[in-house]
Amino acid sequence: MPAINLAEKLTAFNDLWSPRVVAEMNDYQFKLAKLEGEFVWHNHEDTDEVFIVVKGSMDIEMEHETVHLSEGEMYVVPKGVMHKPYAETECHVLLVEPRGVVNTGDAGGELTAENDVWV
Repeated sequence: MPAINLAEKLTAFNDLWSPRVVAEMNDYQFKLAKLEGEFVWHNHEDTDEVFIVVKGSMDIEMEHETVHLSEGEMYVVPKGVMHKPYAETECHVLLVEPRGVVNTGDAGGELTAENDVWV
């Protein structure tokens, strides 16, 4: 299996808020996403969610705090915690979460992305 070049994979799609799978490890998927603007308030009842900023910066709003992430930083949103990602300008992230996790959790809506799309 060849090495995975994240920058190259990010050039293969332009859709915002639509994670693309680049690898799997056991039951976990590594997903690249491009974020800009506000997402929806949501949670993931059964799993934590990892955000790793590859390029740019973003915020993750939660009920009692906002976490700012810059390039090269990561944050783990604990399972069940309501959160809303936000990026003032386009930000590229690597998400790590179990296979089958829906990007909007139980919130649904027009920003719900198709699951298990590989790039």
